[in-house]
Amino acid sequence: MEKTLDLKFNYTEKKDTRSGFGDGFLEAGRRNPNVVGLCADLIGSLKMGAFQKEFPERFFQTGIAEANMMGIASGLSINGKIPFTGTFANFSTGRVYDQIRQSIAYSEKNVKICASHAGLTLGEDGATHQILEDLGMMKMLPNMTVINPCDYNQTKAATIAIAEYEGPVYLRFGRPSWPIFTPTDQKFEIGKAWKMIEGKDVTIFATGHLVWEAVVAEAILREEGISAEVINIHTIKPLDEEAILESVAKTGCAVAAEEHQYNGGLGDSVAQTLARNNPAPMEYVGVNDSFGESGTPTQLLEKYGLNAANIVKAAKKVLERK
Repeated sequence: MEKTLDLKFNYTEKKDTRSGFGDGFLEAGRRNPNVVGLCADLIGSLKMGAFQKEFPERFFQTGIAEANMMGIASGLSINGKIPFTGTFANFSTGRVYDQIRQSIAYSEKNVKICASHAGLTLGEDGATHQILEDLGMMKMLPNMTVINPCDYNQTKAATIAIAEYEGPVYLRFGRPSWPIFTPTDQKFEIGKAWKMIEGKDVTIFATGHLVWEAVVAEAILREEGISAEVINIHTIKPLDEEAILESVAKTGCAVAAEEHQYNGGLGDSVAQTLARNNPAPMEYVGVNDSFGESGTPTQLLEKYGLNAANIVKAAKKVLERK
């Protein structure tokens, strides 16, 4: 389907976003000697091996002790280091929420919490590892910046950017090979949404892996005479409310698409922004109060309604409510 559509963005290869993190982390380490790494026994999965090899004196293998890792990271930041912690998203949030809240967010420690294998696209590891609540958990913490990039290039750029940013950050990325469709030389602006495609009938706000699905959905809708605006919300917090309100003032309705629960995610943030400023019809593409299950990423996205076809359905449904 993708090959026959007139896509506004195209790709020549696929690569996992966790590799974007790994390459960005290495580059950040080369640029700043205060960047250090900590990993909870998942160096290969987090793609932190190149950094460890090049800067062994700046890398700490904490073992399967995630809470302790967060405490160590907090301590390192007091002495001017810029710690990057690495483990799966489930273990980066749910398992260590108390330590993050008390030791990092509350005191605004300059710790970068880097979380791989997020969402359903973790795949075959199943529901126990497929955290779909992490964006909500982390955005609710005062002082926490929350970032969810869409492809390898954007993840690499985001990783470099957060090393230069002062304050606690949650950076979310994933396991599957995914289309690389954003520029290699992009400048990542924390808190600044990216309007990827102009439109006038409906706005599609998307984050993470679902940005690509939104690009595909836009082409399908365009073939049917519907003009969709696609906005990449890579920063969940601070949210670019100006970009959201400006777009919906033009289109009059919105769809939010994310690999996360309805509750607490991007859609929640967009809906709150609209409710406070300019109420408008809105539909959600996300997981509706459910845990995941084992399966391939493609199978799971289809079963749980997180693909281009479902974004198209949501767009048509919200258009009927204008």
